[in-house]
Amino acid sequence: MSAAVLDVRGLSKSFGGVRAVDGVDFAVAAGELLALIGPNGAGKSTCFNMLNGQLRPDAGGVSLNGRSIVGLPPRRIWRLGVGRTFQITATFVSMTVRENVQMALLSHHRRIGSMFARASGLYRAEADALLERVAMRDQADRVCGVLAYGDLKRVELAVALANDPRLLLMDEPTAGMAPRERVQLMELAARLARERGIAVLFTEHDMDVVFAHADRVIVLDRGRLIASGTPDQVRADPQVQAVYLGSGAMYGHAQ
Repeated sequence: MSAAVLDVRGLSKSFGGVRAVDGVDFAVAAGELLALIGPNGAGKSTCFNMLNGQLRPDAGGVSLNGRSIVGLPPRRIWRLGVGRTFQITATFVSMTVRENVQMALLSHHRRIGSMFARASGLYRAEADALLERVAMRDQADRVCGVLAYGDLKRVELAVALANDPRLLLMDEPTAGMAPRERVQLMELAARLARERGIAVLFTEHDMDVVFAHADRVIVLDRGRLIASGTPDQVRADPQVQAVYLGSGAMYGHAQ
C-alpha cells in the first residue's frame, strides 16, 4: 500500500460515561476506498465528525499527509484537502446545479466576497468540468430543487471535489437512492478516487454496496475496532458474524 493520506491513531471520544470511540486506529491510502461499518451506536458518526473537525478528540491523533489536523476547525481542514458528502444532501435548492458548484469554487479560491456581484461568470468552465466528471453537465442549468435525489447526490459529489481533495469523507453516500443509482454512484466515486489518487473513507448501511466497492472494510462495535481487512475477510470474520448475524444489525441503518 502507498503512504497513508489519512492516518488515525488511538482516536477516542467520550460523552459523559459513554465511550463513543475508544482507541481506534486505521489508515487510508491514495486511491483506496475504505468502508467504515457497524450497528447503530457503534461510533461511526462520532468518528467522522472528529476527522473533519466538528468534534475534538479526547485523545489520539489524526494526520493528513503527515500533518496533524487535530483541533483545526472544519473550514481549515477543508482547505487542507478534505471533502465531505452527507447522508442528507445539502445543496442550495433555489440555485442551479452549476451555481452550487461555483459557490464551492468561489470558497476554494477565496473569492466568496464576489458572491455579492454576479457570480455566474466566475469559474464557470471549472464548474462545468466538475459536472462533466459526475455526469451532470447536461443538467447544469436546472435548479437543484427539481432534481431527482440520485442526481442531487451527484451534484453534492461535484461540490465535494471543488477543493481538489486528497481525502473524501462520504457519510452514507447511497442513502435514499434506488439500487441502480447506488451502484452507479459508488462506481463513479471509485473511478474518481483511482483516477485522481483520492483516499475515500465512507460509511454505508447497504452491505451489497460495501462488499462490492470497498477495497478494505473496518468494523466498529460500541466504539471499538473489532475487525479490519478485505471485504471477504471481514464477511468471514467470526467476531463480525457473532456481533451482527442473527440480529440483522449488519443490514441496519448506520449511525
